[in-house]
Amino acid sequence: MIDDSTGLLTIGELARTTGLTVRTIRYWSDEGVLHPVTRSSGGYRLYDAGSVARLELVRTLRELGLGLDAVREVLAGEKSLAQVAATHVVALDAQIRSLKVIRAVLSTVARRDSSAEEMTLMNKLARLSAAERRRIMEEFVTEVFQGLDMADPDIERRLRHTAVDLPDDPTPRQVDAWVELAELVQDPEFRARMRQMVEYNTQDRGPDVPVGASMQFFKRLVDLAGRAREDGVVPGAPEAGPVLDELFGPDADRAVVLERLESAFHTEANRYRRLIAVLKGHEPGTMHAEDVAWVVAALRARTDG
Repeated sequence: MIDDSTGLLTIGELARTTGLTVRTIRYWSDEGVLHPVTRSSGGYRLYDAGSVARLELVRTLRELGLGLDAVREVLAGEKSLAQVAATHVVALDAQIRSLKVIRAVLSTVARRDSSAEEMTLMNKLARLSAAERRRIMEEFVTEVFQGLDMADPDIERRLRHTAVDLPDDPTPRQVDAWVELAELVQDPEFRARMRQMVEYNTQDRGPDVPVGASMQFFKRLVDLAGRAREDGVVPGAPEAGPVLDELFGPDADRAVVLERLESAFHTEANRYRRLIAVLKGHEPGTMHAEDVAWVVAALRARTDG
C-alpha cells in the first residue's frame, strides 16, 4: 500500500494481494476489464478494494474458460452472469463433443497402427455432419435395392431407417463404430454381398408372401436351432435332419439354401449389425450366431461330397 494513507494499491501491491502477476493485471487493465481508480502523481495506476473483488471475478471467469469479450459484457452489465454461463455451457458442450471425436480417432489410429492417410480419412469420416452421414447411408441402401422391386419392404424399411447418426453425447466407442461403419458401407465388395443377399430374398418372394416374412423366418430359425442345441443335437447327427426339414421343407435344395444362408450371415453382415447396435447405444450380442452356425453346419454335413 502506498504511503499517502489513501488505502489505494499500486499494481505491484495488487499482484501480491491477489496472487496474480503484474503482467496479467496490466494486460487485463489494458483490455478494459480492470480500470485503475486513479493514478499517482508519477502516473502509476492505483486500485482500491473494489478492484480486488473485480479482479477475483475476472480471474474466476477466465479460469472457467470465458473469453475477455464475455467478461467485459458481464462487468458492464450488458449480460447477466447466468446468460453468459448458459452460452458458455453450449460452447463447452460443442468443444467436448469435438474432443471426444478427436480422442476416438486417435484411439483407433493407435489400435490399428494406421498410416497417415488412414488417419486423415478416419478424421474426415468422424467429423461429417448429420446430413452427410445420412447421405452415405442412403447411397448404400439405394445401391443395394436398385431395381429390386420384389425385395421384402420390411428389410428395406429397416435399412433405410436405421439410426446411424451419432448421439449428442457420443462415447469414443460410438465414434469408432461410426468410422468403421462408414468405411464398411462404402466398400464395393460389401455392397455387392449385401445386394446378393437382397437378391436371394427377392427370388423367394411372390404376391402371397407377407411383409416381414424374412424376419419371421429368422425368428423361426433361432427357435428351432436353439432348441436343437439345448437338446444336445450336433449338426451332423441324424436328429438334425428333421429340424432342417421343418425349417426349410423336406424338398428344399439344401445346397441352394446353404448358399443363401451364408450370403445373409457372412462376417461383414454380422459386423454391420453389431456396429448398428453400438450406435443405437445397445450392447451388441451374438446376433444368434451360434444358432445360424448350427444350421449352416447341419446343411454342410448334408451337402458336402
